[in-house]
Amino acid sequence: MPDQLDLNLLRVFDALMDTGSVSAAAARLHLSTPATSRALGRLRRAMNDQILVRAGRGLVPTPFAQRSAAKVKALLDAAAELRVDPDGSDPRSWRRTFAIRVNDGLSPVLAPRLTHRIAAEAPDVRLRFVPQDSKEPDPLRDGSLDLDIGIADPPPPDLHTRTLFSDRFVAVTSAHSDLGKAAHLTVDDLCAHPHISASRRGLAHGPLDEALGRLGRSRRVVAVVPSFAVAALMALEGDVICLGPRMVAEHLVERQVPLRWHEVPLELPSVDVQLRWHRRLDDDPASQWLRRHVLEAVRPLVATP
Repeated sequence: MPDQLDLNLLRVFDALMDTGSVSAAAARLHLSTPATSRALGRLRRAMNDQILVRAGRGLVPTPFAQRSAAKVKALLDAAAELRVDPDGSDPRSWRRTFAIRVNDGLSPVLAPRLTHRIAAEAPDVRLRFVPQDSKEPDPLRDGSLDLDIGIADPPPPDLHTRTLFSDRFVAVTSAHSDLGKAAHLTVDDLCAHPHISASRRGLAHGPLDEALGRLGRSRRVVAVVPSFAVAALMALEGDVICLGPRMVAEHLVERQVPLRWHEVPLELPSVDVQLRWHRRLDDDPASQWLRRHVLEAVRPLVATP
């Protein structure tokens, strides 16, 4: 007779999907590795699937496990809500993981500050930051994401939003380069020096090209990378320019990374960064608590025009 699924087994399944490792799942669940391995065996019998299979030196989920991960997470969240008392609960007693999809341009600044705040108040709460490979709302709907933080787009009606701040793009260079030592950046500088384009979609053309084109000018993009963090590291190595959000550029300079940022001598559109969540979580105490910490973590970082 196959093993029966229960909440404890589903918690093991969730931890295995998040970590991809029996030992890491055991550490999260405060279990021994052999006990977690036995639980994986019970899961395989109960679900009639291998769940995790060997790939090289690691483990990867089966297609069935990948399809089931969001459903299991939603079930665990629903079960947790049944245990919340009417007056709320103390975050110090929580043992859970919040999944947050965050724009690459903000994660180097927000992630450490938010993690510090959460760890101080809820030591057994874990934050799982998910790269913004897409802006699809389905992960918010099915419970695999708790929050989404990124550049604003018109939201579907079942998502709630709050604008966190507006930011603008600046030109980032090595502090030791000729550009980094210059008093300011000119249009001629933008056209004469090579650029690193940061785009998760692999785009080499953007608002700066549109602004230069209106002047009959153009720039030379020599590389396209998937994130601003990579572009900024490449800028350290030579006399190149990359565009990035002012908030992150200021953060890197304040942390004594040898970079310099300049205002762009052209009119570029600003961007609004939004916090998004599904409406089913609007009145959920844990979600309200997490959103409040996001707002508090962002508040001192908001750049002034």
